[in-house]
Amino acid sequence: QVQLVESGGGLVQAGGSLRLSCAVSGRTFSMFTMGWFRQAPGKEREFITAISRSGGGLYYSDSVKGRFTISRDNAKKMVYLQMNSLKPEDTAVYYCAADYEPPSVVVGPYDYWGQGTQVTVSS
Repeated sequence: QVQLVESGGGLVQAGGSLRLSCAVSGRTFSMFTMGWFRQAPGKEREFITAISRSGGGLYYSDSVKGRFTISRDNAKKMVYLQMNSLKPEDTAVYYCAADYEPPSVVVGPYDYWGQGTQVTVSS
C-alpha cells in the first residue's frame, strides 16, 4: 500500500514563503511521477506542478510559475514544494500525488493521494 503524507502547511502573510514536504512509503519511490495540486473552497482541485521520475522534467501551471519550485529526493522518498511570494489567492488545501505514468496536469491519472495540508495566506 502506498501512503503519502504532506506537511509544512500553515498561515503566512502575503509575500512570505512556505515549504511543503510529502513523504512517500510503500513502493519504490523512483517509479513515480510526483505532482502537487491544490483545492480552494468551492473550487475544483487544480494542478500546480509535477516532476518526472528522475527529476529532470518539471512542469508548472501559469499561476505559480516563477514563484513555486518542485523538487524530489529519491533516496529519502520525499518531494518538496517551495512556495515563494505567496498571494492570498494561493490559499487552499495542498495535495501531493503519485502516478506511475509520465507527468500529467490533470487529476485523473494520479494513482495515490495524500490527505492534504492547509495553506492560508493573509493579506
